[in-house]
Amino acid sequence: MRVLATGGAGYIGSVTVRLLCDAGHEVTVLDTLERGNEAAIDPRARFVRGAVDDRSALAEALPGIDAVLHLAGYIEVAESQVRPAEYLENNAVRPMELVESMLEHGVDAIVFSSTAAVYGEPESVPIREDAPTRPVNVYGASKLMFERMLDWYGTRRGLRSVRLRYFNVAGAWPDGSIGEAHDPETHIIPRILKSVASGQTRFEVFGSDYETPDGTCVRDYIHVCDLAEAHRLALEYVHAGGSTDVFNLGNGQGYSNLDVVRTCAEVVGREIDIELGPRRSGDPAVLVASAERAEDVLGWRPKRPELRTIVRDAWSWHESHPEGYHSSEEMVE
Repeated sequence: MRVLATGGAGYIGSVTVRLLCDAGHEVTVLDTLERGNEAAIDPRARFVRGAVDDRSALAEALPGIDAVLHLAGYIEVAESQVRPAEYLENNAVRPMELVESMLEHGVDAIVFSSTAAVYGEPESVPIREDAPTRPVNVYGASKLMFERMLDWYGTRRGLRSVRLRYFNVAGAWPDGSIGEAHDPETHIIPRILKSVASGQTRFEVFGSDYETPDGTCVRDYIHVCDLAEAHRLALEYVHAGGSTDVFNLGNGQGYSNLDVVRTCAEVVGREIDIELGPRRSGDPAVLVASAERAEDVLGWRPKRPELRTIVRDAWSWHESHPEGYHSSEEMVE
């Protein structure tokens, strides 16, 4: 299968592209490198630099493609609350050019890397795919807007789409060669590990008055390699003629922010003093997924579900790349 992966130089994208190449698929990466790293792109993939609304770049990247994996987009919840127009434009409006260009080139299948933030505050846990979609932040709203546009293109233009809604992603390629390198970093596991690596002993947790057992947010964590495998299976499903569908991805078990800090401390073998700070805007109290449909339809089950494994692989990346992809001259040549 010949795949176009938008955002293939990003954290999830780079891991997924490597896994697709390992599986024998031909991959073209489309990325602006605004928030991605060229050094993270698998050398077996073809790279086209450009945005999802760049008609010239799309004309170069799309010919011969069988299916598109759309990973490009802005992903920070807190940032979306203070920069709503940018998130709506980048996540919901600009990808329309991608879809139009796909159809012009005869590509009728897309896997969209969406988010569990489309659900907002869930009525019940674990969250199933038929749960109401009521996002409580602009990030989730922007992703849901694009999902609804995919529905329209499916009804009117015959586009088949698979949407993957997932929760907190962490970890790295097990050998530590590619991993999470955002600047600035807002996700809790890399924030903890980077602070420890820099010699800090105190870590601030956002919010301690949620209606959860210890007062901090509870999240379902998924290893980035398991997530990449789900993307591969979804691509193969839709390429084989699978119909439009949506799948939640996760481990089905939630961990509180305090659980995460303590697990990180155990993995790195250092004491971490926890400082309880104010809530972060747009954060629901509990997000835990039911991934039963993904198992039934795609045959997907997480192979690395333990939080300790996820943190251990993330630590392997941070230890060997304290400055991200700029830690190694060889990687950025």
